[in-house]
Amino acid sequence: MKFGRRKRDEVEVAEAVVDGVEVAETTPEVDIATDADADLDEVDAVAPTDKSAPEDRSDNGPHDETEANLVRPYVDLGGVKVLPREGLHLRLEVEEGSQRVVAVGLDYDESTLQVQPFAAPRSTGLWHEIRAQIAEQIERQGGVVTEVDGPFGPELRAQVPVVSDGSGVTDGARPARFIGVDGPRWFLRGVIAGKAAEQPDDAADIEDLFRSVVVVRGTTPMPPRDLIRLHMPKSTQTAI
Repeated sequence: MKFGRRKRDEVEVAEAVVDGVEVAETTPEVDIATDADADLDEVDAVAPTDKSAPEDRSDNGPHDETEANLVRPYVDLGGVKVLPREGLHLRLEVEEGSQRVVAVGLDYDESTLQVQPFAAPRSTGLWHEIRAQIAEQIERQGGVVTEVDGPFGPELRAQVPVVSDGSGVTDGARPARFIGVDGPRWFLRGVIAGKAAEQPDDAADIEDLFRSVVVVRGTTPMPPRDLIRLHMPKSTQTAI
């Protein structure tokens, strides 16, 4: 009886998250995409890198779809599945012009977590190279970046310049954390803002949210760094 009640509660929460999804037009702050016509073997050979992930990733996440066998109501967003919880607000970020979904925003515990799943080589990772590119871009924009050893491995803690709407003038800076995990043939990037970026030592809830994400890579060949397709939530699923 207790298990059944808990399951009904979780389904209700998941349905509430789906019903409350927000769609907002946006332009990704840091573009890590490469030429969509690039050859997988050629890209892999140009800059081979080690994978970067927590040692317990396969057990505690972020999970690959083949690893997540918990019977719980995930919200299906295509390239990622999200485990809902009380107080979670889901926002899909849509690219201007193409109208394709380019990121998933999760507002929780006075923080925001943006996640994006990308295709990656089978035997090598992307985060070490991408991390350096993100740091360079932020510094070029006048921001400050520090690399630290975080709960998911190397991460960037930055002060990102804020540009006033339409003016092009920088109006202060906001703290942000850039995290990344290399999985089996995928790379999951997260950007944390709000309380969990301002107080990194008190960010267990948002970090647990990132760990709960399931990446659905699929079997279609894709060049490394291509965004894995995301879509509007169709319904909650009781199993992965």
